[in-house]
Amino acid sequence: MGYGLVAMKVLVLSSMVLSVVVVSGVELPVQRRRVPAMYVFGDSTLDVGNNNHLEGEQVPRANKPYYGIDLPGSGKPTGRFSNGYNVADFVAKNLGFEKSPLAYMVLKARNYLIPSAITRGVSYASAGAGILDATNAGGNIPLSQQVRLFESTKAAMESKVGPRAVSQLLSKSFFLIGVGSNDFFAFATALAKQNKTAATQSDLAAFYGSLISNYSSAITELYKLGARKFGIINVGPVGCVPIVRVLNATGGCADGLNQLAAGFDGFLNSLLAGFAPKLPGLAYSIADSFGFAARTDPLSLGFVSQDSACCGGGRLGAEADCLPGAKLCADRDRFLFWDRVHPSQRAAMLSAQAYYDGPAEFTAPINFKQLADKS
Repeated sequence: MGYGLVAMKVLVLSSMVLSVVVVSGVELPVQRRRVPAMYVFGDSTLDVGNNNHLEGEQVPRANKPYYGIDLPGSGKPTGRFSNGYNVADFVAKNLGFEKSPLAYMVLKARNYLIPSAITRGVSYASAGAGILDATNAGGNIPLSQQVRLFESTKAAMESKVGPRAVSQLLSKSFFLIGVGSNDFFAFATALAKQNKTAATQSDLAAFYGSLISNYSSAITELYKLGARKFGIINVGPVGCVPIVRVLNATGGCADGLNQLAAGFDGFLNSLLAGFAPKLPGLAYSIADSFGFAARTDPLSLGFVSQDSACCGGGRLGAEADCLPGAKLCADRDRFLFWDRVHPSQRAAMLSAQAYYDGPAEFTAPINFKQLADKS
């Protein structure tokens, strides 16, 4: 079957339930696709293997045990910063895919980029990436470069099936973006190096301005390239991850860092709302990662730990990376955090479900399911 026929066939797949898979003890229905393809942009919360193929000692990689220990079907590390699936995988599952589309770098290595881009999608997400190119520079694929890689992918797709088929495919596909946390970690680190206990108004204005400008450019460029459905995950309470908590003698959250993230999320809401009248056909859903973390009780969800890493070492499990020989918790489904930065597989599953069709308070102006089904 030619690529053109495949592309058209993908567009008309139905949304019937086919079967059920079990992840973290929960049955998840496998549906026919609600969208023809999914393209992923972001950081380590969404990365499914790109960084494993980047060179350099400073590149963060999840390519050693105990990463992937609970990954269905293999139990081996794949580049996901999780004990199993991550948020991108569960968003993809909710949309009717088996898991996240494969990483761009993996597909390039296998010489399978364009078939996947046409029939399933591609993940450009890279651990350590930021909205700003300067964030962890040299150790990741920043958001702007991820967009450029998508641009080159699109050109290759068009050479195979033609501009019209690609335009139809992209207009119906789901574009997932989750990035920003690393920018806040880097900003806080820079302030500390300057012996500043708090950012000045001038610091904040410059920082927020750069973030919003770059985010705006990324979305605008993706729109020009044919994207129409944007699922945006905002920045969560970065001051509550174990690696930040451990710096506090009480183990509490860094409220100042959380306030910075909340401030950015407000600007992000305004940015997306402002796009509506300017970019015809654009539809979006903002997943409130910050609100989900702030307004849900981890204990009520079955977690026994909300401040410590399941895999790590030292106080709060946050004084060492998750590597072979690290201390591993007994019940990984009951820890909110897998390592000292990233959520566990079960935490990722619950948040993705909330974004898909959960309470209205966790998405705006529509949820991911409604976005996918939008004509």
